[in-house]
Amino acid sequence: MKKEVIEDIGKKIRMLNYIVTFVIYVLLFLVVRFLYYAWDFITNPSIIAMLSIIALLILTSLYLSNKISKQAVEEMEAYSNKLDRMLNLTLDIREEKYGDILLEKILGHAAVIASADAGSIMLIDKDKLVFKIVEGGGSEQLIGVSMPKTEGIAGWVVQREEPLIVDDVKHDKRFSSMIDGLTGYETQSILCMPLRLSTGVIGVLELLNKTSGPFTPEDVEIISYFADQAAIAIDRAKFYEDEKNYEIYLTDILVEAIDYHIPEKRGHSKRVARYSNIMARAINMSAEEKRRLYFACLLHDVGFLKIRPEDYFNKEEFMKHPVIGYEMIRPINFYADTAPFILYHHERYDGSGYPTKLGGEAIPLEARIIAIAEAFDTMMSGTSYRLCVSFDEAIEELKRNAGTQFDPELVNVFVGNIAPEHLK
Repeated sequence: MKKEVIEDIGKKIRMLNYIVTFVIYVLLFLVVRFLYYAWDFITNPSIIAMLSIIALLILTSLYLSNKISKQAVEEMEAYSNKLDRMLNLTLDIREEKYGDILLEKILGHAAVIASADAGSIMLIDKDKLVFKIVEGGGSEQLIGVSMPKTEGIAGWVVQREEPLIVDDVKHDKRFSSMIDGLTGYETQSILCMPLRLSTGVIGVLELLNKTSGPFTPEDVEIISYFADQAAIAIDRAKFYEDEKNYEIYLTDILVEAIDYHIPEKRGHSKRVARYSNIMARAINMSAEEKRRLYFACLLHDVGFLKIRPEDYFNKEEFMKHPVIGYEMIRPINFYADTAPFILYHHERYDGSGYPTKLGGEAIPLEARIIAIAEAFDTMMSGTSYRLCVSFDEAIEELKRNAGTQFDPELVNVFVGNIAPEHLK
């Protein structure tokens, strides 16, 4: 628990102890006084009065102690529940890789935690704060709107790298009414939280108009922790998306290099990817499995880049390209999971292929798919070592080799889903 909450609960428990102690001392004092001075002269009405006072004090102390302890326990339970929910929400945003979905989750969770009516996330882009996501009235109008990172309440928070609560924005000179003017939404109170990394602030999280009274120091404590975790998640998602962009860019370069290196196979890799995707959809591969298969298709012949063009038709040299491609791709982190499919795409279902003579389902599924797609494209497009055949002839050739060269079940899947229009 946070220090302030623990101190508050501790004060209430100490108050309870003081009340109980006071009552006990009063009772002891009354009893002793009574015994010392009035034992011989006490009358029945006096006894009744004294007992009534004692009973009243006992009942009052019990009532107060019960009320205070109950309130303390409720606050502890409520805060504990908030912390448990915070841990679950933190795990949720840590696992999200995609930036737009992540920002939606962060803002949605924060608004619920602080009981805010609306909110936004602005990220720093050079000298600007840009609205990336907004919830509340007129939110769609703000996406992409920017403001100087030194202006407004958000700018104040960015410059000082500390949170800020403004209970009444109309009386705060830092508040800019420009945004309300764009949306028609009336901002009354704000909790603005910096999104901080060790390298500095990357943006701000703004929560508007708490629905149950003003924003509190407890809101600041909880949202501050959540905002720190959110900033880490945003930075991680940005790295992931940058990596994906780099992966796509590098793949395009390699595919173009393959096409340039072997003009006879120009477009071959992309067509293999297209035919493989037909099988992937038919067998209900997951999105991640399709992604791996797609990149493996595009790069399955990358090993040819290290084979001289004049040696391309040399069988011994030709058979090296799966291993060469595997060794080229495996050290690259975002390609590493596709490397085995490149290595085994020339294995045969009967175990007579290369380079390791794997057979049957010991060959990775993706490699078996690529083998069928590649053979089909080779027959349909024609190369310098094999004449082009018709669609029906290519299908019959796949059927004849089902169970020997190719996985028979996958051949059935491919034949049942491929059509002439897929060749265009």
